[in-house]
Amino acid sequence: MNTTIELPQRETEDFDQGEVYFIGNATTLIRYAGFTILTDPTFLHRGEHVHLGHGTYARREVEPACQIGDLGELDLIVLSHHHGDHFDDVAARELDKDIPIVTNEHAVQQLTEQGFTSGYALDTWESQEVVRGDASLRITSMPGKHAPDHVAGLLPPVMGSMLDFHQGDDHRFRLYITGDTLLHERLYDIPRWYPDIDLALVHAGGTTLLGTVVTMTGQQAVRAVEIVHPREAIPIHYNDYSVFQSGLDDLRQAAGESSVDTEFHYLTHGESHFFRRSER
Repeated sequence: MNTTIELPQRETEDFDQGEVYFIGNATTLIRYAGFTILTDPTFLHRGEHVHLGHGTYARREVEPACQIGDLGELDLIVLSHHHGDHFDDVAARELDKDIPIVTNEHAVQQLTEQGFTSGYALDTWESQEVVRGDASLRITSMPGKHAPDHVAGLLPPVMGSMLDFHQGDDHRFRLYITGDTLLHERLYDIPRWYPDIDLALVHAGGTTLLGTVVTMTGQQAVRAVEIVHPREAIPIHYNDYSVFQSGLDDLRQAAGESSVDTEFHYLTHGESHFFRRSER
């Protein structure tokens, strides 16, 4: 395990309510228990293009809800993987080079080359502790698979993330971020080791590169929700780039046909979901 990230004390640590603010693609701002966490930062404008490697590009179709200068003070970044549509040139240029970034080893290597100094690399099931006063956050790397085996070498490795928030010795909230994963057998291990997930941020979109689907379609995203069974779920990563082939309507339809009792919340760019701790 990496050394603990210790953050300066703040006056308030609100454990009663948290917020997920949807900026666009997989970029969200999570505020809970005194922590402010940015995920997968991409801030290109609508109409601009991002390079995805191997001669492929994607056009941004939707303007992000804000820019980096609008975010205020950040505590850390949780990054599923280092790819142009998850950590873009704007992020590389404008983010504080000393901000802690929790991600995988491949991404830390890429970030170091871009001048970032505080990358924390996790292998699957490894954890990173973050502490602020009486509040603590444990980020654990979850299994992810970005592409079928025959093209896996063309894409960077990806991880999901489990965020467990504590107040002293008391567990307060559990939030799961799928990352850019396909359905795969190791997803079944997640609820065995991490039951009672309060909220999941689910990457969908059916991203298609070189004729191959490399992120979950709407129907597959609902199947992932059925597997991990969170209390609530927010679909993200569904319409921002031209390589997405399965939009939010596909997921809504699949959710309506599913028997899972998860409550889905559908956000558009610039909207927030406010959550509370479950008593289950």
